[in-house]
Amino acid sequence: MYKQILRPLLFQFDPEAVHHFSFNALKLAYRFPGVSHLLRKTFALEDKRLEREVFGLRFKNPVGLAAGFDKNAELYKELSTLGFGFIEIGTVTPKAQAGNPKKRLFRLKEDSAIINRMGFNNEGVDEAVKRLKSNTNVLIGGNIGKNKVTPNEEAVLDYDYNFDALFDYVDYFVVNVSSPNTPNLRALQDKAPLTQLLSHLQTKNKKKSNPKPILLKIAPDLTESQLLDIIEIVEITKIDGVIATNTTISRAGLTSENKEEAGGLSGMPLRKSSTEVIRFLSEQSNKAFPIIGVGGIMSPEDALEKLEAGASLVQLYTGFVYEGPGLVKAINQAILDKMS
Repeated sequence: MYKQILRPLLFQFDPEAVHHFSFNALKLAYRFPGVSHLLRKTFALEDKRLEREVFGLRFKNPVGLAAGFDKNAELYKELSTLGFGFIEIGTVTPKAQAGNPKKRLFRLKEDSAIINRMGFNNEGVDEAVKRLKSNTNVLIGGNIGKNKVTPNEEAVLDYDYNFDALFDYVDYFVVNVSSPNTPNLRALQDKAPLTQLLSHLQTKNKKKSNPKPILLKIAPDLTESQLLDIIEIVEITKIDGVIATNTTISRAGLTSENKEEAGGLSGMPLRKSSTEVIRFLSEQSNKAFPIIGVGGIMSPEDALEKLEAGASLVQLYTGFVYEGPGLVKAINQAILDKMS
């Protein structure tokens, strides 16, 4: 129904407008008795064999929603009924910011892809915290970034603020230094500043009575030398894992007419490079840390490919947009079938 009826209709309109419309529609639907139960029954697959223990957390299944979809923690409760094992909110920043000028979100239909240059548009971490205080039933990741106006030399202060604000309300943290849409942000992936940032957060974390897992989200455009640096940084800082990968700045092989729009590319064209990064990190580190695989998962086979390459969990974003909520259940079913 989604691909045959809803998607063709929604794809007639501006993608950012459709995103907000879909949020409002889902919120409205949940006000009616029985809708939550119906959606959970339709899309969620409950099976003990799907459960995963990763960086000290128990996931009811290994399929999550990637950051960027529910930036402000507005819809995580409703989205949790669609079968996700966990949901990542954000990227949030200390202060609210509008992000980049519109138009900033583009569908590449011929390539089953999306280009975005949103620019960490969000209402600020404190607004997200207000909504997260009532969470009781789904694992939440907090994806944190810096404000655009904050110079890289002071970035640690922004991440520090986000960490303190979210600590009591999320189950794990993701340090995002890999978005291509905030000027100079990716420079923080360099070895020295990244080690400093992660070490600072880990020092704070270890002083807590209940430390939270800290993960690093990396770009798919890193060289092998840089990926080896990432492995070393994980070892030095003792963070809990890596999310591979964020969007890419590459435009190789695209056929859509708007392929040259600036921003980060996600979707099917990212599948291979993302999987290659996962496999490299897993093999070169001798599986020393968990990896969450994200990028170009458009089918159950794509998810299995990431898991076989070394990912412990996977996340969806563009595949969720193109294939609909049924993809979550299909992936979980494929994982069960693989066990048989």
